[in-house]
Amino acid sequence: TWTPMSLFVYSRSVVLILREGSSFPERSESHLIFVGLQKIKEDVPSKNKKSQFVSISKNYRSVIRACMEELQQNAGKRHMTHIVSILLAIELIWNLCEVLFIDAAPAGSLLLHLLDWVRLHKSDVDARAREVLQSDSPAHHQSYWDVVISLVLQGRVDEARQVLSKQASLRAESSSVFKRMDVLLHTMPIFNPTGTQTLTEFDVKWRHWHEECDRCLQDNTFASNRHLETICKILVGDEDTILEQKELLSTWYHFLVTRLLFTHPTIKPPDLHYYAQSSMSMFLGLRASPEPLDIILLSAFEFDLHQVIKDCSIALNNWWFVAHLTDLLDHCKLLQSHNLHFGSNLREFLVLEYASGLFTHHSLWQLAVDYFDHCPEFGRVYLELQIERVPLDTERKAIKVLRICEDRQMSEQGSICKIMAKRALRNNRLGSALSWSIRAKDAAFATLISERFLQDYCNKGSFTDLDLLDNLGPAMLLSDRLTFLGKYREFHRLYGENRFSEAAKLLLSLMTAKIAPRSLWMTLLTDALPLLEQKEVKTQTTHALQSHFTLVKKFVETMNIFVFLLFQDEDIESTKTELLRLALARNLAMAIVKEGTIET
Repeated sequence: TWTPMSLFVYSRSVVLILREGSSFPERSESHLIFVGLQKIKEDVPSKNKKSQFVSISKNYRSVIRACMEELQQNAGKRHMTHIVSILLAIELIWNLCEVLFIDAAPAGSLLLHLLDWVRLHKSDVDARAREVLQSDSPAHHQSYWDVVISLVLQGRVDEARQVLSKQASLRAESSSVFKRMDVLLHTMPIFNPTGTQTLTEFDVKWRHWHEECDRCLQDNTFASNRHLETICKILVGDEDTILEQKELLSTWYHFLVTRLLFTHPTIKPPDLHYYAQSSMSMFLGLRASPEPLDIILLSAFEFDLHQVIKDCSIALNNWWFVAHLTDLLDHCKLLQSHNLHFGSNLREFLVLEYASGLFTHHSLWQLAVDYFDHCPEFGRVYLELQIERVPLDTERKAIKVLRICEDRQMSEQGSICKIMAKRALRNNRLGSALSWSIRAKDAAFATLISERFLQDYCNKGSFTDLDLLDNLGPAMLLSDRLTFLGKYREFHRLYGENRFSEAAKLLLSLMTAKIAPRSLWMTLLTDALPLLEQKEVKTQTTHALQSHFTLVKKFVETMNIFVFLLFQDEDIESTKTELLRLALARNLAMAIVKEGTIET
């Protein structure tokens, strides 16, 4: 029984089942079903997509079933057992909506679908039948007649005949009575939607059979066996007799379907509400009040789809069920006439609420993005609000958030990068900080981090994060200081590869471009001296030697300017400056002399 307290437990537990625990993969499966549904082309008529929608509905129900199977492992725990029973109720509602709204079965087929619906959710009959048939003496088992009657109540006449045969074989004196019942059950007409028989022809045949059952009852054919007489009364649709089987039926909607099976098998959808209302009243009586589940199912039988959604939204303090069901119904064009007063339609409102709940989960928030993407009116607004609240616990998570923003051209990507850059800088992770500042296109912050890189170089004599610095590419143009950092690192790489001429040209360009920080001038000059002391490479052409000495002279002249400026700085040791000037003068003199000796 679905009580208000069970609803409360459900509201606290469905999150565990469909949104929490890593042991339940179904939550992502329902997301995949949702995304697949959105890809169905709108230009195809709904009638042509009916089979697709029914298949999708069954897939959603399989998700719920899979959750229940997972929970069966903990069925010994009272709380888990209770959750399983509530999930059964959830699937019960969904399955009924599938029959009445999505599949929209017509007269004849409608009752067949309702019978399948009852059989699926009244599975204890199968367990009891197995218990009886597997016993040493099935005909003497205490549940024997309960099983036979239960099978008849569900319209499973062939199975009922099989169980009845156990009793008939033991009672030779009354075998004729059992044979007569076997004939009635065997000849009971069942509508075949795929056959050639029309609904009218079936109805005529069924009425003849019904009259035959009534004739047997009037003739007291089964008066010698009260159980067979009870079955015969059920076959003629005697409502008092069917109601006497309350314990076997257990629910008013089972009573409804059994009642229709034996009184009105060609029921049309518009007539269902009358039988549903009267069946619930007859089954529950005047004293019992309907539970939330009863009210929801009755609204479905009354074809009041919006009331079903409303009652489920109130009763179930979780949006998974109503969001996915409403989305599917909306694709079936069953909700087009119902818009909310505050702008969004019902489908979008419920999907937004569900997605917002997903976003609070530490691992499922990414699934919510797809739900927001498929809410055309307010989805982007909700996503922008929610993305700001995602805790950027790790760089991996931040990159995921950033990719979401980039794919949707959202402005939040800059703030995310700045947050991560500052966090990395506080933790002295310069490479990560520089990478994030480049992503953010924050020139000022990139300059600050570049200076930290250069300070570390001055203190340690080597660079860190070489992979990043060696692959800056066009990103180094973000700021002058970052450009200098990238080129200065390139200078060290060329020098380390003994490519001295290229290294000297690069260093000279850095000095003449005036982008080197003053604090690094002395370091640059110190780096340049070994290049000046290198012996020129013997070349085959005079022009190559002339170019080499011209470079040396220009190099020395530029360095002299830096030395002069440093000489004015009182913080620089005069001894270092003098040594640099002497080294420059000697190299300049050597370059001039050697250049003059070249034969022209």
